[in-house]
Amino acid sequence: MSENWSPESWRAKPLHQAPTYPDQARLAEVEESLRNFPPLVFAGEARRLKDSLADVAEGKAFLLQGGDCAESFAEFHANNIRDTFRVLLQMAVVLTYGAAMPVVKVGRMAGQFAKPRSADTETIDGVTLPSYRGDNVNGSDFTAEARVPDPERMIRSYNQSAATLNLLRAFAQGGYADLHKVHSWTLGCVAGTLQAARYQDLCNRLDETLAFMEACGMTSETTPQLRETDFFTSHEALLMPYEQALTRIDSTTGDWYDCSAHMLWIGERTRQIDAGHVEFLRGVKNPLGFKAGPTMSPDDLLRLIDRLNPGNEGGRITIITRMGAEQVEAKLPALIRAVTREGRKVVWSCDPMHANTIKAAGGYKTRQFDSILSEVRAFFAVHKAEGSHAGGVHFEMTGQDVTECVGGMTAVTEESLGDRYQTACDPRLNATQALELAFLIAEQLKDERIQARAKARAAGF
Repeated sequence: MSENWSPESWRAKPLHQAPTYPDQARLAEVEESLRNFPPLVFAGEARRLKDSLADVAEGKAFLLQGGDCAESFAEFHANNIRDTFRVLLQMAVVLTYGAAMPVVKVGRMAGQFAKPRSADTETIDGVTLPSYRGDNVNGSDFTAEARVPDPERMIRSYNQSAATLNLLRAFAQGGYADLHKVHSWTLGCVAGTLQAARYQDLCNRLDETLAFMEACGMTSETTPQLRETDFFTSHEALLMPYEQALTRIDSTTGDWYDCSAHMLWIGERTRQIDAGHVEFLRGVKNPLGFKAGPTMSPDDLLRLIDRLNPGNEGGRITIITRMGAEQVEAKLPALIRAVTREGRKVVWSCDPMHANTIKAAGGYKTRQFDSILSEVRAFFAVHKAEGSHAGGVHFEMTGQDVTECVGGMTAVTEESLGDRYQTACDPRLNATQALELAFLIAEQLKDERIQARAKARAAGF
């Protein structure tokens, strides 16, 4: 137990990005209801993820984290959950082949409802209303009624998260993720593209390997690792009443876990070391992440790491950098050097989405595929130069055939953004763009692996 910590100690701290509920009595009733609901995830699962992330920190695995910018009530459908899960499986297979190491799969799913905003209000045609903060807080319709924070939405978020988790567990453990079925994972919106052809070529090579393993007696029936996969959930821990209400004591260890997700992260706007979000998360034992933008100083980074992980436990902390394509090479090296110098155990992951958002001519928020790829490449280049492990990537993406990010081989243009612009908040990579990015990252991982082996051989190892 962290010293002087309790699940509600955050309430004595400043709290940023918090909605103001007009009906405090109803808020208290909802919190009490949530406290009596079953946990969404279990402490043992969170510990298993932490162990896997410890391998990532040591350069023995790679982290793939992705999913919706903000889940919505309107788009809740089994097919949407399946399609995003399927794209993540495809990306993981591609990355595993390139990196020749396990890929830890973490979805921005089953809880990613709340979103921080740059302003408390927005104005349209002279009308000013509270900002939309995600479906578990208020509605996206630009009406006074929809924008009132409603605590009942947390109940609906919980129920949707529970249903999503139930389906994800079935997919991950019920045979859908069997490597013998990789050919069937190709989405209709990807079929006929260069990415689909490359993926099918990879699948053919995997089939040959599986056939050899089967001849040696390793089949889906004898080797569970071939038919099942670990799949974890994560979201930004933003809405504190919801997070506290789902925090439980683990009966086997006596430790507190936030049972709303396996992994929680703190955003760029809520990582103040003496504020409520950091105070809450320092006391739960889940694996944690936090966003690190170009304003993060090495000293602030180390203080935040030590606040959240005073025992320097492997797998506890993931630093999710979001610098912007043009600032990675200038800002990231000093952070890596500080962490390396002080011996802190962390996972370094790259979020190339959030600092590369622009406004298109038609008024749509979008992201350039080339900028996303540029930040990823710069992230890998800096880590290679500093001798550290580029441990993972963090994407906002979907399995749907949306037109929200510009570029990629499918050539989404600014003029076509309105065709299928469906996001509840920020622009996401579609299935084709996500798979294309996975192949490009895999090529980089493979090149680095080959270079590392050549260097080792030259050194006589």
